[in-house]
Amino acid sequence: MPENDARLALLQGWLARDLGLRPARIEPASSDASFRRYFRAVCEDSTLIVMDAPPETEDVRPYLHVTALLEPLGIHVPHVYEADVSRGFVLLEDLGSTHYLATLGAGGDPQRLYGDALQALAEIQLRGSAAAAELPPYDRGPLARELALMPEWFLDRHLALELTGSERELIEAAFEFLIVEALAQPEVFVHRDYHSRNLMVLAERNPGVLDFQDALRGPIGYDLVSLLKDCYISWPRERVLEWVGGYRSLLQSRGGRIGGGPAQFVRWFDLIGVQRHVKVLGIFARLWYRDGKPGYLRDLPLTLDYVRETCRLYPELAALSELMERRIAPELPRANARVARQASRPA
Repeated sequence: MPENDARLALLQGWLARDLGLRPARIEPASSDASFRRYFRAVCEDSTLIVMDAPPETEDVRPYLHVTALLEPLGIHVPHVYEADVSRGFVLLEDLGSTHYLATLGAGGDPQRLYGDALQALAEIQLRGSAAAAELPPYDRGPLARELALMPEWFLDRHLALELTGSERELIEAAFEFLIVEALAQPEVFVHRDYHSRNLMVLAERNPGVLDFQDALRGPIGYDLVSLLKDCYISWPRERVLEWVGGYRSLLQSRGGRIGGGPAQFVRWFDLIGVQRHVKVLGIFARLWYRDGKPGYLRDLPLTLDYVRETCRLYPELAALSELMERRIAPELPRANARVARQASRPA
């Protein structure tokens, strides 16, 4: 950790003076795509997590609000012990350091892990109606803003594509189709980042659920596709569809809203997946060009493959599919190689 870390010094002072905690050591626990950082405070007989969310860039109040919505549903989110909203510090339960992605990569049982994650998601969606009503809507505004990130940061900045007017119109038409389809889905509590890096492997009440502060009320398929078409790990479509079908059956057995039939549920899943993955293409590129974080660029090929795969399946997205294959997909390897060279140069 940097010697002159003013935020860390302030955090240590908060623990000692305000909370009476003097950990034996404080070590980095994790960071994420925002400006938040997490530290592990190692105490004599326990460990705790301390969130550092600089108030000028982050607001801890949504995190605290969503925690209070999820805990009563039985979801294993980190319990909040203390919070200083004005300074941006939160003292949390430590859910360990083993996330789903690492466990799956090491050969962990996907059926058990995804079974637990799908069960937890069902609890959120089935029991969380009142909680969802307290969240802002995932409506046209945020859906459109998210989609717009892809042309700006992925196509224009990362790929340096010079699109024609007709190509931009084609993209806008596809985006409008995706928005209309998203708005037609039943609304539920949406975590918005329910994937393998935000699910912790626990011996009891698995999984631990993290990074939920941006939750909204929106499409039923969103969190399901975040989990099963994860931007960091992929599974064959046949297996994904088995999980989707099993999840629909679980919702059906408990009176959930599942649409007119299995095909409609898969359509909801697939099309909100295109919206999510188009958004993520823009976000991953922005993390490099705006925030100086190149690590997410390695996940662009899988994310783009998800978009390409689904566009090929739906006639309404045929024009976008053709553009993807002709203009967009061929440019990505060159763009990523260019950034890799830039990032490896000595400062």
